[in-house]
Amino acid sequence: MLKNTMRWLTLSSVGSEMAAKQFEELRSQVPLLYALLSVNALALGYTHYGKAPFWMSVLAPGSLALFGALRGVAWLRYDVKAFEHADIIRLLRRTAVLGCLLSVAYILWSLRLTQFGGADERAHVAMFVGITVIGCIFCLSHLPQGAVLVATFTTIPYLLFYLLASRSTVYIAIALNILLVTLVVMRVLMNGFSAFSKLVQSQSETARLNREVTILAHTDLLTGLPNRRLFFSDLRQHMTGRDPSSPALSLGVIDLDRFKAANDTYGHLVGDQILAQVGVRLAEEFEDKGIVARLGGDEFAFIVEADGETAIGMMSGVCERLAEPYVTDGVTISIGASCGIATVVGVKVDASALYERADYALYTSKNSRRGLPTLYSEAHEAAVRSDRAIEAALQAADLDRELTIHLQPVVNSQSHALSAVEVLARWTSPTLGTISPAVFVPVAERTGIVHRLTVKLFDKALAAAADLPDTVAVCFNLSAHDLTSPGTILSIISALRNSGVAPSRIVFELTETAMLRDFEAAREALGALSALGAQVAIDDFGTGHASLSYLRELPIRRVKIDRSFVSGDKALARRDLLGAVIAMCRSLDLQCVAEGVETEEQMAFLREAGCDALQGYLIARPMPAADLCTWMETPRAFAAA
Repeated sequence: MLKNTMRWLTLSSVGSEMAAKQFEELRSQVPLLYALLSVNALALGYTHYGKAPFWMSVLAPGSLALFGALRGVAWLRYDVKAFEHADIIRLLRRTAVLGCLLSVAYILWSLRLTQFGGADERAHVAMFVGITVIGCIFCLSHLPQGAVLVATFTTIPYLLFYLLASRSTVYIAIALNILLVTLVVMRVLMNGFSAFSKLVQSQSETARLNREVTILAHTDLLTGLPNRRLFFSDLRQHMTGRDPSSPALSLGVIDLDRFKAANDTYGHLVGDQILAQVGVRLAEEFEDKGIVARLGGDEFAFIVEADGETAIGMMSGVCERLAEPYVTDGVTISIGASCGIATVVGVKVDASALYERADYALYTSKNSRRGLPTLYSEAHEAAVRSDRAIEAALQAADLDRELTIHLQPVVNSQSHALSAVEVLARWTSPTLGTISPAVFVPVAERTGIVHRLTVKLFDKALAAAADLPDTVAVCFNLSAHDLTSPGTILSIISALRNSGVAPSRIVFELTETAMLRDFEAAREALGALSALGAQVAIDDFGTGHASLSYLRELPIRRVKIDRSFVSGDKALARRDLLGAVIAMCRSLDLQCVAEGVETEEQMAFLREAGCDALQGYLIARPMPAADLCTWMETPRAFAAA
C-alpha cells in the first residue's frame, strides 16, 4: 500500500500520454495559480501595512508575488512538443514540490501576521488562508499529487494553529469549516481527475485504433507493403512539390512473369505464398532507397529519387532477385519480373501521366524485353502519340466499311486440297491509311475497343464461310481479352447460331499466352464454344509454358505448330523436336498444322513426318476473300508465290 502511494505521489506510474495531457492542461492553470497567490499576498500585505513590520507587510508579500510572476511566465513559455516524457515528469514533480514549499511559506507568513492588527485583519488572514487553499486545489486539479500536498501542508498547520493557539470559537469554527470544504473539494477533484484519466485513456485508445485503421487502410495485408491507395497518394505528393531544382524522380511498374501459370497450376494458396515472398524481397531491395507498393494482383510499383540510368541499374538487380526460385510447400517454383520505368527531372509532371509512361514501358518490356527493365524513351513517346491517333481513329471508325478480312489457305499435306482458311484482320483508316494488325489490335486491347473489333471481324468471317465449300473450315483467332469477356463470347455464340454456318466448320484459335491470363475463364469460354460444336485449336504451339496440360484439360481438336519450328535460323536444329511434336499429336488424335512453310524442302519434311496440314507463303499469302476463288482454281495452289 505504502509503495503504491509513493509511486502515485512521485508520478512513477504516469504514462507518457497521460503526462503530456496533464502538462498541457497545467500550462494554462498554473499561471492562474501563481496569479491568485500573488494578488492575495499583496492584498494581505496591504491591509497589514503600518500595523506589521515593513518586511512582513511589504518585502515578504512582494518577494512571494515576484516569485509567482516569474514562475507563471515560465509556465506560459513552456512548449509541450519540446519536452520528452522524462522531462515532463521531472517538471510535474518540481511543480508538486514547489507547491509544498510555497504553501509552507504562505501559511507561516500569514499566520505570523495574526499577531498584528485588529479583528478585521485577523479575519482577512482567515479568509486569505481558506480562499487560497481552495483556489490552489482547483488550479492543481490536473495534478492531484500537488493538490493533495498543498492541501496537507496548509490545512493541517492552519487547523492546529486555530485549535491550539486561538481562544476564539468563531475562528475554530472557521478552521473546521475550511477543513470540511477542503475535504469535499478534494473528493470532487479526485472524481474529476478520474474522469479526466478515463477520457485521456479513451482518446489514446481511439488514436491507437485510428492509427491501426489508417495503417490497415494503407497496407497490403498479403505482402505487408503499402497498397495502391498509399502509393498514389505519395506519388501525388512527390509531384505536387516539384520545381526546376527538384532532383530526378523515377517511377517504376513491376509485373510478375509466369505467375498466373504457377497460380493456376499449384493453386491460389501457393500463389499467395509466392506473392508474400515477392513482397519480402522487394522490401529488402528498396530499404532506404524509396517506396515500393503492391498495386494489386501480381503488379507492384516503386518511387525512387534517381535518374533513369540509375533506376535501370537498380531494377536489373531487382529483376534478377525476383527471378530466383521460390520454395513453398516443398515445391520449387520459378517466375520472373518485367519492369517499366518513367523518369522526370526538375519539371512538374502530372502523377497519372508519369504512371502511364511507366505502364507503357512495362508493356514494351513484357512484349520484347521480358524479365528486364525498360526505360520510357522518346521512341515510346512517339509510339504513344501514334497509339492515341490510332485509338481516336478506331473510336470514330466505320468498321463495316474500313475493316476487312484476308484469308490465308491451309492445305492437306498429302492431297494439297484446301482444308481451311485463317481469317486475318485488315484495317484501312481514311485518315491514317493502312494500319497493321500488329499495331491496331494491341491498341484496341489496351483501350477496350477490341470487343467491337472481334464481333465485327467474326461477322465478316461468317459471311466468307458461307461462300466457301462446306469442306473448308474457317480459323478465327481469339485473344486473351476475348476469352475473359463473357459479352464477347455470348456475341460470338449468337452470331454463329444465326449465321446458318455449321459450327463444326469454325475453328477458334488461341495462343497459350491468351490462356495464361485467366485459365478458368478460358476453360469456361472454350467449353461453351465446344458445346456448340465449334473446334478449338492451340496456335503457336511450343512457345508457351503449359501446353501439355492444356491438351489434357481443354477441348483441343487441333494444334498449330509455331513457325519457329519450321522456318528460321533455328528450324534445322529443331527438326527432331518438330518430329516429336507431330508424333505426339498423332498419338493424341489431334490434327497437326504447321505454319510458316516457305520452301519445298520444309514441305517435304513435314509430309514425311506425318503433319496433317500446311500453311505458309509457299502455299499462298493472305488474300481478300474475293481472290480465294481464283487461287482455288490454280493448278498448283501450293507452289511458291
